[in-house]
Amino acid sequence: MDKLSLEQRAGQLFMVAAKATGAEPGTMEALTKYHVGNVYLSGRSKAGAVASADVVSSLTRTVSAETTGGLPLFVATDQEGGYVQVLSGPGFSTIPTAVVQAGAGPAKLRSDASVWGRELRNAGVNVNLAPVLDTVTSLGFAPSNAPIGHFQREYGYAPGQVSSLGNAFAQGMADAGVAPVVKHFPGLGRVVPNTDVSKNVRDTDTTRDDPNLEPFHTAVKNGVQWVMVSNAYYDRIDPANIAPFSPVVMESMLRDDARFTGIILSDDVCSAAQLEPWSDADRALNFFAAGGTMLVCADPLSIPAMHQAVVQKAQADPAFRAKVDAAALTVIRVKSGQ
Repeated sequence: MDKLSLEQRAGQLFMVAAKATGAEPGTMEALTKYHVGNVYLSGRSKAGAVASADVVSSLTRTVSAETTGGLPLFVATDQEGGYVQVLSGPGFSTIPTAVVQAGAGPAKLRSDASVWGRELRNAGVNVNLAPVLDTVTSLGFAPSNAPIGHFQREYGYAPGQVSSLGNAFAQGMADAGVAPVVKHFPGLGRVVPNTDVSKNVRDTDTTRDDPNLEPFHTAVKNGVQWVMVSNAYYDRIDPANIAPFSPVVMESMLRDDARFTGIILSDDVCSAAQLEPWSDADRALNFFAAGGTMLVCADPLSIPAMHQAVVQKAQADPAFRAKVDAAALTVIRVKSGQ
């Protein structure tokens, strides 16, 4: 930590998109000029494991004393299965939807997930932006639940079932040496619109002690080191702030209530329609001020404004600088345990 400049510490707090078929110049600039320490493969690639490993290698070659202070990259992708599987082709299994995965039962699902995890690890990916631990309220509501149920991303319709099966997937990934990211805290199973394409998406039911938090609390007790927060508003928790800008969601519920000590990851805050009211700079400043650890950005061209805003605020505001340092230390600690 002491060896990192403020600019390098800030860079550890971002995860930027790289096209799975090959990174574009904006991504490479984020990793080099702006010291970004984490990347995720986005879009879709059917080229297979060897080609994916080549893409990952092109990204990890940016690591140096000047860029990340020599710290390795977290390389993530979104390999849930079904409609959400970024990497496919030779060397990658065709992963079914969570609804279908659930039929295997916890033991078989954990075993299957360890196979899928080894495929990722062999391609150089060490973080999977999965599993989904959102509890969709009912089978009948699922088609109306645009972000989760519509795509059969749910492991069930009761929190106990989601907890058992979703965490089996998470444990299988961990068995393979790939860090699972449980999402989307505190849950998207009750909303109708999707925050990716709609604004002012609100959950009007979920509470701070909601039974549907069980899958996330179990994941934390099991040792998961990554939790992704949703982009929705939660009217009965913090109606004034979307979850990634809410200290109630991130500090009170995750840090205090759940005793989570790992990386609080945003969902994409660069391209989601829910974030349109805020500038790039304010998106970053609000997230870190509220207690977030690492910001996911689907648009590499947003990184310069975000990184510069964080550095400038940290230079001018000791309290914000303390949040940046604490978040960077959390990332470094989790990296050291990989």
